[in-house]
Amino acid sequence: MFKVIRDRCIRYKATNYLKTYKNDRRYSNSTGKEWVTSADIVIVGGGIAGCNTLYQLSKRGVNVVLLERNKLTSGTTWHTAGLVWSLRPSDLEVRLLQDSRNVYGALEEETGDYAGWINNGGMFISRSKVRTEEYLRLHTLGKAMGIPSEVLDPHEAQKLFPLLDPSVFKMALYSPLDGTIDPAMACNALVKAASKHGGKIYEDCPVIDIHYAHNLLGNKEVTGVHTDKGFIKTKCVVNCGGVWGPRIARFAGVPSLPIIPFKHAYVVSDAIPEIRGCPNVRDHDVNLYFKIQGESCNIGGYENNPIMLDQVPEHQHFHLYELDWDIFSVHMNSATSLCPKLGKVGIKSTVCGPESFTPDHKPLLGEDSNVFGLFHNCGYNSAGMMFSAGTAIQMAEWILSGRPSYNMFSFDVNRFSISQLSRAHWVRESSHESYVRNYNIVFPNDEPLAGRDASHDALHQELIDDGAVMQARAGWERPGFFIPGEKIRVQQYDWGGVNEYPRNLDQRYEELLKGEYSFGFSKHHDIIGAEALACRNAAALFNMSYYGKFYLTGPDAQRTAELAFTADLSKKADRLVYTLLLNEKGGVEADLTVSILDGGSGQLHEPIFKGRGYYVVTSGFSANHTASILRKIIHKHKLRANLTDVSKQLCILGIQGPDSQRILQRYTDAGLSNDAFPLHTHRSITVTNAPTDSKSYTCRALRVSWAGELGWELHVPSSHAVQVYKALRKANGLTNAGWRALTSLSAEKGYHLWNVDLRTDDNPIEANMGFTCRKDGEYIGNEYVTKARKNGVTKKYAFLTLDDKVAIFGQEAIYRNGEPVGYVRRGDYGFFLNKSIGIGYITNKGAEVTKDYLNEGNYEIEVMGNKYKAKLYLKSPFDPTGQRLLGNYGNLGMDENTYEPHAGQNERAGGSE
Repeated sequence: MFKVIRDRCIRYKATNYLKTYKNDRRYSNSTGKEWVTSADIVIVGGGIAGCNTLYQLSKRGVNVVLLERNKLTSGTTWHTAGLVWSLRPSDLEVRLLQDSRNVYGALEEETGDYAGWINNGGMFISRSKVRTEEYLRLHTLGKAMGIPSEVLDPHEAQKLFPLLDPSVFKMALYSPLDGTIDPAMACNALVKAASKHGGKIYEDCPVIDIHYAHNLLGNKEVTGVHTDKGFIKTKCVVNCGGVWGPRIARFAGVPSLPIIPFKHAYVVSDAIPEIRGCPNVRDHDVNLYFKIQGESCNIGGYENNPIMLDQVPEHQHFHLYELDWDIFSVHMNSATSLCPKLGKVGIKSTVCGPESFTPDHKPLLGEDSNVFGLFHNCGYNSAGMMFSAGTAIQMAEWILSGRPSYNMFSFDVNRFSISQLSRAHWVRESSHESYVRNYNIVFPNDEPLAGRDASHDALHQELIDDGAVMQARAGWERPGFFIPGEKIRVQQYDWGGVNEYPRNLDQRYEELLKGEYSFGFSKHHDIIGAEALACRNAAALFNMSYYGKFYLTGPDAQRTAELAFTADLSKKADRLVYTLLLNEKGGVEADLTVSILDGGSGQLHEPIFKGRGYYVVTSGFSANHTASILRKIIHKHKLRANLTDVSKQLCILGIQGPDSQRILQRYTDAGLSNDAFPLHTHRSITVTNAPTDSKSYTCRALRVSWAGELGWELHVPSSHAVQVYKALRKANGLTNAGWRALTSLSAEKGYHLWNVDLRTDDNPIEANMGFTCRKDGEYIGNEYVTKARKNGVTKKYAFLTLDDKVAIFGQEAIYRNGEPVGYVRRGDYGFFLNKSIGIGYITNKGAEVTKDYLNEGNYEIEVMGNKYKAKLYLKSPFDPTGQRLLGNYGNLGMDENTYEPHAGQNERAGGSE
């Protein structure tokens, strides 16, 4: 069916490329140059990521050196297709792509050389209704972010790309800003510009080792790079090694970097004159892409049975593999179904090279938590050409100022937990799934099948027995919702049944997930709603054990807390404080609850230590990130403080709702009234009445609620968490509830969810979080908070509700008086309000956003092309004065003093503690 021409194999491209490359050197390389013995920053790896990083750092006046084992681009960059798109289902990625296009578009003017940028546009092809809905979401997000796109019917799409068969697809989304970038030309232009700014490049210079030393606090710090040409003294190394990134990390003593190399391929067709100038195409439904290169069409895709490599030899360069047509033929069949003429066109060359993939299909950026001064910039999942120019801007800021300007958490290497990285099978399974599902529809509540069960809390089996349907977050399994009477366990990854792996016999979890494959309300909407309303109207039990839990102690613990936390922590030892952790630019790196301690009895939940200490609780999926930020503060300021992770050793059971006090009081002698146990305090209490024995168990109780209800969190040592859970499960009126209900309840209350509606690119004043920031003190980021208080802000948090029963999840455009002014960061359904909720930030064309500006507008939210009237609130209308937190439920005919009396209920220090 396909004519393959072998006499001009793509391998000859490498030879010709090298000849041209050597004859056209206009930048400073190692030839004839004196060897440098020190540098501010050393970049390892001369692919597109390294060249972009060199360019951005040298522009900022930094003494920076790039080391390349062989020749620039000789790893995986030289054979890349170089597609650059504009629209992605993430606002961060859209911004990074904008920045990349700006960089590539400006290189020619800066250097005088053509940089290989071709703006021929791009088109997404939809073959299904649900894919069309996804594209409409992208179209809407583009409106909010100033990215033009156009929805086309099949015949309109055919006019832009004449080879298309309009009968096989339903619609197309056209983006005129898309294009391609030539890797060799781009890297030449980047290093030429970098050389003008003093950047140095050394080719044929393999790195032998990265040296580090232990400082007085025992932390590792980079001290230099050892090469076969000599030693370079430096305090900062950037790992741009691509598929060789893990090897470079091991030089610095980092045991694992989650990158897996795969063979990835495309073929180049014979000339087809009618496609010259046509847009590039992505047909996601069949995992296919076209790149238009003159009159040739590059055809590639992501198959479900890719070839995974154990490793790529360190000396391999300008290398390609033989194409396996048994694997690749699926893409040719898809291509001819979309464009029948391609079945009659010859193939003049094939490209099959190594590409690096990561467990969640996101790059690995940022400073390694194991070694200060070691930064990573690799793992681009075959998207390095389009992302690395944008990410290099953020990397430069990250290195020079401590943190990037954008919210880069989803790319931050510290998003992975130690338990995830320590499991080689988790990395391989998850990376395989990320490759296979690269073009899958991104549903808001989908869950992975690979790499599951990396971490369990002590209650895992009990929850499964009680009907929990699990979610995966940072390797932890946590209950999403419950189906009582069912026992649906996540199975081992079966690799999709390819390559002779047998499919799992039990596929109930996979089938259940299909109920989430929608941009409307989930098939489990009513189940989640029942759990949420049980919390609002009675009481619910939440397993929150996956939270990150740390003790901050040591002689300088108080000084560390004063620097790191925005809230006033000079309170009594029984106080619980909600606080933020900011970066040097005033952006929110984490929100936490901090319990103030003055030592304890020596048990796990109340350890013995000298002086003041703190029990820090943060979101589980960002716990490693939070810990790394705190450790950097300790390191930077040379503080004698210790951060001890007890996340595995403690479980958390949250009892929330109007009946929570009545229920919990039956199991403890501790006073639970507002007088005996005030809101935002913590105490060590005893829980009794376990069903299998008569023992008593002590735990730390925190009177706090993320649901916005009267309630407590019990922080129980894992060794007896099962007994406490079983005891509470006997209580009448206490309903097991999962995280889907809990996040809905928190959204309804207007509480923030970090990395969604509260991020590193949000100032606390913008986010209505000024109440968490003390007006005096020296906490990090304080000057930016003070400036925002004084001068106002150009974006502001807003809470919106819809009367129409339509699902929103985030990324939907927000309109004020008919003009886009932002997009929804967080969408959910408030079951008590009985309304869809959208939380986002409103802008005013760069001008200050005031209360009057917010209140005077007429608002709409666009959902998949349709606009719906929205009502804006400055904060949630649900219990705005917080009466429910105090147990005042006048509408239910009760308040906190109507509960049945119990020993110590009305005594602040009552009960036997």
